Amino acid sequence: MAQQILPPSESWRRIDAWLATHVPSDFALLNPPAPRDDIQQAEQILGIPLPGDLVESLQCHNGVSAWASFLPEQSPLAVSGIVDHRQTCMDVAAENDGLTRHPWDDEPWWHPLWAPWAESADGGAQVIDQRPGLDTGRIGWAGHSGGGDFTDSWPDLASLLHAVAHALHEGGDVRGLHPYLTARGRLWWDENGCEELNGQPLRAAPIGLR
Repeated sequence: MAQQILPPSESWRRIDAWLATHVPSDFALLNPPAPRDDIQQAEQILGIPLPGDLVESLQCHNGVSAWASFLPEQSPLAVSGIVDHRQTCMDVAAENDGLTRHPWDDEPWWHPLWAPWAESADGGAQVIDQRPGLDTGRIGWAGHSGGGDFTDSWPDLASLLHAVAHALHEGGDVRGLHPYLTARGRLWWDENGCEELNGQPLRAAPIGLR
């Protein structure tokens, strides 16, 4: 039987509870919900509706106040960050033929129907693909050298957040990355058996709320 994927709001409720219990400094970085008016204004500026999963996520937390590592490899953007990142990528792509798919790449550097929802530590965008078709809603990476990358992509944002919540509460990994606590008591995700980060010890994160 296939596992039922929780909606983003329920996954965030579980992630919030875990963070508040074990890493309150990370929990404090989460912004309050985004006002619906701000989301609608962003959609008007962008000229496209934001994906439903992303809207639901933003109505839980309008991104974070500073880059954080409590999600594997990405830090969620606020509504303003989504608008700024997409507009920047659209401008760069227009100036550098970045909207064109070349024979040596499976994807263009950027596409107008990609919605950035999070950033990596080096500023790459994790995007939600809104192009019509069977893959609508999948999550990949874009915004650096080469075309967009949807290799082993998540089918949607709900699935990614569900996997994070499940790993924190029931154990396991998120695509090979396990939760750890740093020496400063922050959440970090790394490969199984990792013992240190930048020369500082890591310890396995507690599972559940105890």
